[in-house]
Amino acid sequence: MAMPDGPGCPGHKIPADEGLFGPGSVTWRVMGEPIMWVAGFRALYLQALHPRTMRGTWQNTTLVDPKEAWGRLARTTGYVRVRTFGSRAEVDRAAGRIRKIHATLIGVDPDGTRFRLDDPEQLLWVHCGEIGSYVDIARRSGMPLCRHDLDRFVDEQRRSAAVAGLDPADVPASVAELDAYFDNMRPKLHACAEAKQALRMSFNPAVPRWLLALKLVAPPLNTLAFASLPRWGRRMYGAPGIPLTDFAATATLTAMYHASRRLPEQIRYPPPVRQARRRMREYERLQSQRLRAVS
Repeated sequence: MAMPDGPGCPGHKIPADEGLFGPGSVTWRVMGEPIMWVAGFRALYLQALHPRTMRGTWQNTTLVDPKEAWGRLARTTGYVRVRTFGSRAEVDRAAGRIRKIHATLIGVDPDGTRFRLDDPEQLLWVHCGEIGSYVDIARRSGMPLCRHDLDRFVDEQRRSAAVAGLDPADVPASVAELDAYFDNMRPKLHACAEAKQALRMSFNPAVPRWLLALKLVAPPLNTLAFASLPRWGRRMYGAPGIPLTDFAATATLTAMYHASRRLPEQIRYPPPVRQARRRMREYERLQSQRLRAVS
């Protein structure tokens, strides 16, 4: 007779807080990989093609100030890390701070029209630009993900959209829906003057003195991120949108991803990701045990 295994029973372990996703998610499989840094910068270039999104960012951030520019990048990457691997309480606190800040920020169009940065259309564009970039880089780098995995990833990321203040029902839930969203948005996009200036600045970023080494890393990383944009996105910036660039970017992404897989885990992943991977292995072990017990 099987022993009971519920709360209060001997040997029962209370499961750890799995946050928004948990060890069984595709999100944990994707987001810890170093190649996702390329996706993050690609997302910034893509998001900047929405004029209001770019103007709102430009008008509320001093990107030429090394401390503020680096601080903004550090806060963004920190938020993505917490949102992905943090506990639900940590996610709620971090998302609450972001929503509170965005609720106070206003942008102004060239004709004087004022708009809020937490307008749902802006939030949805930023979300889709980010998630679409993760999907594109994951697929082109050769991660072992099938179409169903990528659809699951997009669907899981509606939880990220929800904590940002969006209704998940209004957010793409599959790769096909995400592609349709971009097709619908393209007539509204172009590289405004601020976007082109930000692009130029990204290749010679303003960084604190103690991070001057980033000036050596930025040009090749940003070149790859820019080259991985869709052809129509590169053309909007005034760059050639030719197939050869796509092939070269994909080959480079694939080589980088497979090279990173040869690195020891201690070097390849930061501590939060290593902890998540340990939980993933434990989850897979328990799943295998359950399958054997059933069979």
